[in-house]
Formats: sequence, C-alpha cells, structure tokens
Amino acid sequence: MSILEKIVLQKRLEVDRQKEAVGLKELLALEQMKRTTVSFRQALSNSHSGIIAEFKRKSPSKGWIYPGASPEDVVTAYEQSGATAVSVLTDPEFFGGMLSDLSKVRPLVSLPLLRKDFIIDSYQIYQSKVMGADFVLLIAAALSPATVKAFAALAKELGLEVLLEIHTEQELECICDDVDVVGINNRNLKTFVTDVQTSFDLGSRIPRRFMKISESGLSDPIVVKELRSAGFSGFLMGENFMKEKEPGAALNNFIRQL
Repeated sequence: MSILEKIVLQKRLEVDRQKEAVGLKELLALEQMKRTTVSFRQALSNSHSGIIAEFKRKSPSKGWIYPGASPEDVVTAYEQSGATAVSVLTDPEFFGGMLSDLSKVRPLVSLPLLRKDFIIDSYQIYQSKVMGADFVLLIAAALSPATVKAFAALAKELGLEVLLEIHTEQELECICDDVDVVGINNRNLKTFVTDVQTSFDLGSRIPRRFMKISESGLSDPIVVKELRSAGFSGFLMGENFMKEKEPGAALNNFIRQL
C-alpha cells in the first residue's frame, strides 16, 4: 500500500468513530454551524506575501517536527508575523494533529483557517464548519472528480471556501466551478517525494479564473518569488517554520526576505 492508501484507510476508521461519538444531527444543531466565515480568496487577493503558514507537529516523511507545539502560541504568532492564512493539520495518526487544535485557535485570530486533513466523507465538511474552519482541503488524489464536485458544492452551501489540491495532469479534471483556489502539491502523496518543478509544470494548465497556490517543499525566498512571477497567489509552508523553536519568528524572517 502507498502512504496515501494507508492514510485513507485509517481515516475511514477514524471518521466512523467520530460519527458514533457525535452524529450528523447533533452537528447540525450546534450554534457554530451558523457562524460567519472569513474569505480565503479575499485574503489572498489583499496579501503582499501570500504565505499560508501551517501548524503541524509531524509528517509521515519527517516524523516528529515539533511534538510539543501549542496551536494557541504558534498560530497567534503566525498572525502577528504577517501570515495571509493558517493551515491547521487535524490528522492525529500521521501528522500529530487534533480537531481541537482548530477550535482552540478560532477565537484567537481573525485570519482565514484551513482545516488540513484527508476529507473522504461529507461528515467531515460539516465537522469543519463546526470546529472553526473557513476553507477546506479536497485532495484530488484521494477522491473522484464526481466526489470533489459533490463535496465542493456542500462546502459552499455551508459558507466554506474550497482549496482543491492536485499533483498530476490527470487530476486537472477534478477542477469544478465550486472550487475557489487550486493548490499544486509539490509532494507526491504516494511516495512523499517533493519536487517544486511540479508547480511550474502544472501552473499554466490551471484555468485563469482560478487563483492558484503552491504547496510543500518551499523554503527558498527566491523560488517563492519565481512562483509569484509564474502567476501563483499563495504559498503553503509548514515544515520550514515548524522546525524552528519560534515558528512565528521564522515566518517573519522569511517574509522580510521576500
């Protein structure tokens, strides 16, 4: 099995447990379902840096990066340091995240928050709204085009924006009208090998009406500037900041170099 297949298998078990603990009817009855969200698209349009700073404690390829990281401390520091948006990993098994990481930081910052996870069930989209997300990640490698379309439509009904992640030319067919931003992941989710050239190769294939961002393997300000010149509006970066003792300070230093 590839790493992605292992993650999806584990995710199905995880979501089944969550459904047993809190049913969909209970989710729909919660007051948080009515909250107003923050626009990721608008934040990208208004940003000079386009940096989406990520909170994550570990990854399948690197292991633990910052095991004791506090979401409250890191995410508020990201906002103070000039992040355009923040991505919060909520996968526990492979990334050391928790859903509570998202709900803890929602009242503390005004930035748009991404619920970064492997969404394979519509239940997770309702859950994302309740826990504080403003936009959700749909990963083309883990979903069919029809499922992407259905999940994206549901997200929009709930007032959430949609970041569609692709990695190959074949996955371009998953782009649909309810997608707000297309992200090109430089990391192959089957092997977890990273190549930034993926963004340059696929970027020109994305229809102009969609904003696009580059994800993973970004650490050099010069490369980010080149991607910006190639039409990218945003840059999702996590490990480059989370490997430092003070991720917020690392972000601030990176933005100054831009």
